[in-house]
Amino acid sequence: MFKLIDCKMKAGFFALLLSVTCAISSQAQNDNRFEISKQLEIFNALVKEMEMFYVDSLDVEKTLKRGIDAMLSSLDPYTEYFPERDMGELRMIATGESDYGGIGAFLREHHNGVIITETFEGMPAAVAGLMAGDRFLVIDTVNVEKASSEEVSNLLKGVPNTKLKIQVMRPGEKEPRTVELIRKQILFNQVTYYGVRNNDAGYIYLKGFTDKSAQEVKAAFEDLLKNHHIKSLILDLRNNGGGVLESAVQIVNLFVPKGKEVVSTKGKIPQWDRIYRTSAEPIDTLMPLAILINGASASAAEIVSGALQDMDRAILVGQRSYGKGLVQSPRDLPYNGSLKVTVSKYYIPSGRCIQQIDYIHRNTAGSAENIPDSLTSVFYTSKGRPVRDGGGIRPDFEVEEEKTPTLVYYLLNDYVLFDFITGYMRKHKTPPPIDSFALTNEDFEDFKKYAKEKNFSYDRQSEKILKNLKDIARFEGYLEENDSTTLKGLETKLTPDIERDFERFKRQIKKVMVAEIIKRYYFEKGELIQNLKDDPALEKALDVLASPELVDRTLNR
Repeated sequence: MFKLIDCKMKAGFFALLLSVTCAISSQAQNDNRFEISKQLEIFNALVKEMEMFYVDSLDVEKTLKRGIDAMLSSLDPYTEYFPERDMGELRMIATGESDYGGIGAFLREHHNGVIITETFEGMPAAVAGLMAGDRFLVIDTVNVEKASSEEVSNLLKGVPNTKLKIQVMRPGEKEPRTVELIRKQILFNQVTYYGVRNNDAGYIYLKGFTDKSAQEVKAAFEDLLKNHHIKSLILDLRNNGGGVLESAVQIVNLFVPKGKEVVSTKGKIPQWDRIYRTSAEPIDTLMPLAILINGASASAAEIVSGALQDMDRAILVGQRSYGKGLVQSPRDLPYNGSLKVTVSKYYIPSGRCIQQIDYIHRNTAGSAENIPDSLTSVFYTSKGRPVRDGGGIRPDFEVEEEKTPTLVYYLLNDYVLFDFITGYMRKHKTPPPIDSFALTNEDFEDFKKYAKEKNFSYDRQSEKILKNLKDIARFEGYLEENDSTTLKGLETKLTPDIERDFERFKRQIKKVMVAEIIKRYYFEKGELIQNLKDDPALEKALDVLASPELVDRTLNR
């Protein structure tokens, strides 16, 4: 009797609790909808007032686009608005193909105009003989000597297979060159290069995830198996910023059986939550596999590397990955625009989400911060190896990347190195053998002399910080005005000195110069091959794969 009454009382209590909860939830939704309507009405009125009364003429589209971008960037870096004119960029991200015709080149504003900085192999610019350093003068009948890079780019784009006449000035020449070419749809292969290392180890470099990436990786893998008889494989995902999630699942499927869970997504709308499983028969489930990652490996690249680590199918080598555990989906907007919006987080097979930056709980300054290691949790791979969430994918074998000196950044960004290489190309028209090319000490001395003649200068953060330290110490009374010894030695060491710093960083500067020269002759693929010659992470992966005992011990520890 008492149990029955107790049950009835509990049922009544839960019914009351449910009704109160629903009422609160309904009221919260109503309040939120009212707030949205209120703020939109205020925003609409504000725009109208600005358009009517602002002292200068207002470019409404440009002003509102800046406002939209600022609003979305306060959420996370991946939620973006694409108006109709930029929809081609969104399609390029997903497919690796443009929906327009172009010449196939990167452009940049130089000191005296817009120049070509890189051409793509097999594309119209390269076929027509255009080179890095060429400055645009006329496109068809339009003079572009004073145009911006965006204006030049828009003139170069057009319907595929339409003709285009371009006039350029090449450095070192007195007369302009005129070339005629035919626009072509721009296609970016995501597998930049694949080949064999150490006689029997396959190597594939994948630079991004489009809806064709899995097919490209599969084709490369099958060719390496059939024609090169490889015994192990290295998949290089360094500097791979990710892309299409489904493509990541398909690539994992090349190495694990059908029906395996690769990744799941969870967001605000439960109906959109999904579990992605392998759906096809794999190519190989036993071949030793290593994946190279670094701090610029993100999103889909982390799904592939993290899932294969969780399944104990691959050994990871390199540095901890970026830590992007968010999923974006496109949403159609009025007037043919689109919103690429973060809709969920993804979770790899062990159950962990590797999102490293907390965009919701920001600090008092409004900045998003990394999740500290102390707040991460332990998960386990299929064989019981501990792995952690909240901080990217940690490799099984960590290999430090050499840090690029500040001096090299300035040489690259200030056109000093670029212009010198352009002059070098005029003197060396025959492509050097990519396997044995090396920069001579004489070439390096010529570059150092060129930098001095161009009055190349650079600053360093350490020098600025030291100056601030001196000012603060003097203000607080810890450094007398006439003190000539305190901090003086450090100041001398940190003051930029081209002669000294060129010698100190000679090896790094020469490495960058060689890569740029090889890229001019052999395009992006050649630059990658060159950089693989001195690659500690690749060498470590080859050493690990060469030892079956080490592979087994790593995956079963």
